[in-house]
Amino acid sequence: MAMFPVMKSRPAARGGARCGRPPRELAGEVDERILEAARKVFLDRGFEGASVEEIAEAARSGKPTIYARYPNKQALFAAAYTSALAARTARLASYTPAGTTIEERLTSLGEALLREVLTSEWIGLIRLAIAEARRFPDLGSSVLKITRERGIETMGRLLGEAVHAEGPGKLPEFNSDHCAAGARYFVDLILLPVVMRALSGEDLKALHTEIGGPYISQRVAFFLAAWRHGGLG
Repeated sequence: MAMFPVMKSRPAARGGARCGRPPRELAGEVDERILEAARKVFLDRGFEGASVEEIAEAARSGKPTIYARYPNKQALFAAAYTSALAARTARLASYTPAGTTIEERLTSLGEALLREVLTSEWIGLIRLAIAEARRFPDLGSSVLKITRERGIETMGRLLGEAVHAEGPGKLPEFNSDHCAAGARYFVDLILLPVVMRALSGEDLKALHTEIGGPYISQRVAFFLAAWRHGGLG
């Protein structure tokens, strides 16, 4: 006689919950939730104060799900940073500069560039990357390098489109070979002074008021004069 009752196995219910990876159509949603939560927690707590547990809770996910994608907190921060960069780059890449002259189109392009960068989230993420560059040199250098390379690549393409809109032969001194070099100068001239001021703690709303003023148009005029006289070749 059996000492314990025999438990009969039950057939698995069809359509029930399954363990393991989420369906492919939901994986992108999970990734987006994790990266959005990571950015928020990193900005609220700082890199050192942020924990994977808190990020998992904010993302309505589990730590194993996060660690299956990102081996450590540095990798998670890099992914959260680059996803934010990708979103800004995509918006900028789809931007069509306004204006009928090259000066107006480049001024419009400079304004769009500053609007994408002068946000509390983006400036906060740059601050974190710089702050952690000493402890994690690869992390700081890689995310900042990616920022610069992506920005220059996008601006080079937009710069070429703005020049091409003038019509063939109207600006013979501008050619596609110079667009990559020109993009580096354009980004440095328009962006870097304002970003440095933002990183130093100047009010972002006050900096936004300069976007529609002479700040950009003056630098565009300087940039075009240098390009027309071979200073960017």
